Amino acid sequence: MNRSPYITDAPSVSMIMLKVLLALVPGIIAYTWVYGGGILISLTLATITALITEAAILKIRQRPIAPSLADLSAVVTAWLLALALPPLAPWWLVVVGTLFAIAIAKQLYGGLGYNPFNPAMVGYAVLLISFPVIMTKWPAPLALATTPLAWTEQFRLIFGNILPTGVPLDAVTSATPLDYLKTQRMLQQEVTTISQASIFGHFGAKGGEWVTAAYLLGGLYLVQQRIISWHLPTAFIAALAFISFIFNIAQPSQFAGPGLHLMAGATMLGAFFIITDPVSGPTTPKGKLYFAAGAGVLTYLIRVYGGYPDGVAFAVLIMNMCVPLIDAHTQPRVFGHKR
Repeated sequence: MNRSPYITDAPSVSMIMLKVLLALVPGIIAYTWVYGGGILISLTLATITALITEAAILKIRQRPIAPSLADLSAVVTAWLLALALPPLAPWWLVVVGTLFAIAIAKQLYGGLGYNPFNPAMVGYAVLLISFPVIMTKWPAPLALATTPLAWTEQFRLIFGNILPTGVPLDAVTSATPLDYLKTQRMLQQEVTTISQASIFGHFGAKGGEWVTAAYLLGGLYLVQQRIISWHLPTAFIAALAFISFIFNIAQPSQFAGPGLHLMAGATMLGAFFIITDPVSGPTTPKGKLYFAAGAGVLTYLIRVYGGYPDGVAFAVLIMNMCVPLIDAHTQPRVFGHKR
């Protein structure tokens, strides 16, 4: 079929979602290598829960089930939520968070294309507020754990809360760098002293830096494939790096530098996979820059002054509220009109 040169074949939703899942694979591999196979259990639980919940809600709404499941959007939500949770979290936590993300944050608003908030981050925020203690039980990297758990032992811990005889929970868990930084700063410790702890690597978490780098690699693949535009990740990373640099220059003993904030926590996962949600984010190029920069600044402020060690989820949700206003004030000029 002959077509005008400016008309292109847009990729299907299922192809876009498939490429997002493929881009997450390097991060999952690195995650498994650093922290063990618990994350694979969480991913499986989240995926099954998301598909069953989506099918059930569509059945209740009397909508076609197969096309919605085939577009893989529910699987993407499940994977993003699972990757944001502690990999040794109990099975029911993953199920509850995924069920809420799909049933309430997505389907309650009408399904794919209608949700004003990022479903995965809604599920994460609900779990963090409701179960804060469990959500802070992150495993130590296998290289630093006092008693590393085998995959079968992680399985028993997730489904039965059973640890090997004589092994306390503290032997397999550890504070994250951002959590440790916040706690020690409350005790008036200086950043230079805090950063000497064994959980810190060259920039972020020891071992976790490889996971962050893998997310970056996957994100660059999405940019190269034109699944996402450069505006969102670039503005988010630049804003977070800039504000952390300014604070660090002003008070280096009190505020960590850009290296830690970029390589720790959910920075790269958020930059390339979370804020780039095409449904809950802005549609204009200028609006994407404002949205992502705002999310980057809010992430830093929550990390430093808020009650939680990482702020990506809440920063994204807050900026989701601003999307209608951002889109309204960043519409490009209509050709032939001065305004």
